[in-house]
Amino acid sequence: MSEDVRYPIGKYIAQPFSDTLFGEWLIDIKNLPQHLENAVLNLDEQQLDTTYRQGGWTVKQLVHHVADSHMNAYIRFKLGLTEDNPTIKPYDENAWAMMNDTKNLPINISLTLLHSLHIRWYQILNGMTAADLNRTVFHPEHKKQFTLWELLGLYAWHGKHHSAHITALREKMNW
Repeated sequence: MSEDVRYPIGKYIAQPFSDTLFGEWLIDIKNLPQHLENAVLNLDEQQLDTTYRQGGWTVKQLVHHVADSHMNAYIRFKLGLTEDNPTIKPYDENAWAMMNDTKNLPINISLTLLHSLHIRWYQILNGMTAADLNRTVFHPEHKKQFTLWELLGLYAWHGKHHSAHITALREKMNW
């Protein structure tokens, strides 16, 4: 566990391809909705409206953010698998975290969405070949190409990263 509350599991570090890591990341994607649901289990509205760190998002915003982010990820994978080096659309995640759906909807809406989304995403990922994982997308904000392998690692980390924000907060607050 990292000392930096912004990165409770450490910053993402890209990894070279291995069958073992591919299998681990597939399981991370498959299990993320349940891990996130377990992280927020039995939290009340006041707890859900607590920020995981000073200046950070609330638990509620984190849950909705993961849904927003992983919907974008799913689309990025489908584009990467069906087009040659497509340009993917960046988005302002802080602005999205302030929108009415994030403010007003209960987290179970995003948790339900994540369960369904990750079933579909896992199905796509589970059928990917090494050639598929080497396909690329172009991220204009970073002005860089990313392989789908790199994105898979990033999103596998991303879910664990935000789940750890919540579990670290629960531990700190003795919830």
